[in-house]
Amino acid sequence: MNVDQNSPAVDEARTPPPFLGRSLSNWVPGLRIKFAFRTGKQNLLVLLPKDLALDLIERAVVLVLFLYFATKMLPRLAGLIVAEIAHPELLLLVPSTNLEAALLVISESLGVFLILTRRSATMVSTHPLDWTLSFIAVNAPLLAAPAAASTLVPSQIATTLMLTGMIIQISAKAVLRRSYGLVPANRGIKTGGPYRFVRHPMYAGYTLTHIGFLLGFPSLQNSLLYLTAFLIEVARLIRQERILSKDPLYRKYAARVCYRLLPGLF
Repeated sequence: MNVDQNSPAVDEARTPPPFLGRSLSNWVPGLRIKFAFRTGKQNLLVLLPKDLALDLIERAVVLVLFLYFATKMLPRLAGLIVAEIAHPELLLLVPSTNLEAALLVISESLGVFLILTRRSATMVSTHPLDWTLSFIAVNAPLLAAPAAASTLVPSQIATTLMLTGMIIQISAKAVLRRSYGLVPANRGIKTGGPYRFVRHPMYAGYTLTHIGFLLGFPSLQNSLLYLTAFLIEVARLIRQERILSKDPLYRKYAARVCYRLLPGLF
């Protein structure tokens, strides 16, 4: 953006005043600032790099999706809390339901917090397919429909798988911290925690949670939905590794951790 087309010095990059440069860079990581001087007047040129613009778009979309999730889930959680306050005996009858609800809120809230506070990426995918896959993967599980409880698989098995999957998701997000994101990007290589066993433990956690839900509440619609979600996750991780593999640190990590999603299988 050129604020003064007639200034002969408008394209000369100058060093911004220290106080202003520090202030803007603290609030907007990766912001490039250019100054132009003419007849003693100072004109500020702010250039938004493409990666930064994409980063801001992703954060905005994630925030909107989280608000939608909150409006759908909070009334149900409030109803559960009110019922248990009125009937304390329910606390002992449905402990797994309380734990599932708590882990779901922690997982989703942590993900949004980490995205909103994360560091700038050194490389972000600009391919429309990567963005499409990312946001379909986020929204597809929300389409799961209620189904009758299974009579073939003990509910304890289904519940254990779901809880284990949620714990894996949360631990993976906690390890990523400010490197967490939806769209394929390189925000730093993490190798600790569950990343010591598979290269994409968060996707493994999602898969395990979906399997547990299907075992507990089987239906053809949900089976097709979660199968589609799984295939999308596989496509996402493969495309994500195309970006990460450009980093020598990730190539070294991938050589050490052979499996992407399922230990011993994939």
